Amino acid sequence: MSDESRGSQLLPVLAQLVRFLRQLEGPDNPSSVALSVLRRLSDEGPARVTELARLTRASQPGMTQLVGRMEKAALVRRVPDPTDGRGVLVEVTQDGRDLVARTLSHYAATLDRLFEGLDADDQDAVVRALPALERLAQAGEKESAG
Repeated sequence: MSDESRGSQLLPVLAQLVRFLRQLEGPDNPSSVALSVLRRLSDEGPARVTELARLTRASQPGMTQLVGRMEKAALVRRVPDPTDGRGVLVEVTQDGRDLVARTLSHYAATLDRLFEGLDADDQDAVVRALPALERLAQAGEKESAG
């Protein structure tokens, strides 16, 4: 086993997978930030632009521009905030939900194809690692939220 820390061993592998998935972005697939925003809105409901910017670590002007482009593409819409008459929320549309589903399906099919190229032992090792990787991701989410 290498003397490298576990984090320094995991980091390049995750970075390589993320780079690969980002290469799948194109005219038919949203950017990783847009996909993140659409998924968040789909999973958690409407949010303010400021909150979306904070969650994605984007600037507020950058998020405002992204929301504007997604609004023009009918992926999101702005709605009044029911708790603040002056506020506006961004919510995902059905077109936005459909785009998320298509994109994730495309990503999964691509990963399935790559997965099939692994030998059976490597496939089993990846599957066995998934619960631990999920717990690691959840720990990261808890740490960033706190």
